[in-house]
Amino acid sequence: MATAKKSAKKPAKKPAAKKPAAKKPAAKKPAKKAAPKKAAPKKAAKKPAAKRKPNAAFMKAMTPSSSLAAVVGNNPLPRTEVTKKIWDYIKKNKLQDSINRRLINADEKLKQVFGGKRQVSMFEMTKLVSNHLK
Repeated sequence: MATAKKSAKKPAKKPAAKKPAAKKPAAKKPAKKAAPKKAAPKKAAKKPAAKRKPNAAFMKAMTPSSSLAAVVGNNPLPRTEVTKKIWDYIKKNKLQDSINRRLINADEKLKQVFGGKRQVSMFEMTKLVSNHLK
């Protein structure tokens, strides 16, 4: 048996297109020297930022109720100081919930301030405390 060779046909070559004439490289220009950098004009020195003035409503001394006075004391205090003293009391007596740190577990003194609630969120706490300030 004769094996027939398959002749692979090559595609016919197209006539080569004429290439455009190569351009001559342009004469190199001497490199420009970088101009010396000018110093940026100095800005006027900024004034130190003035300390923020505290809101007068927060700084007004308020008298705590008798139930709140058991925790923070009898003296009139601004709201900010009352909140600080309550947090000091909470941390000293380890009343912050161990699992969910946003919750406060009330002891007998705080239960009166929190309206009898056994557990209060820290955001609700400030609302309940404000009811005890005059």
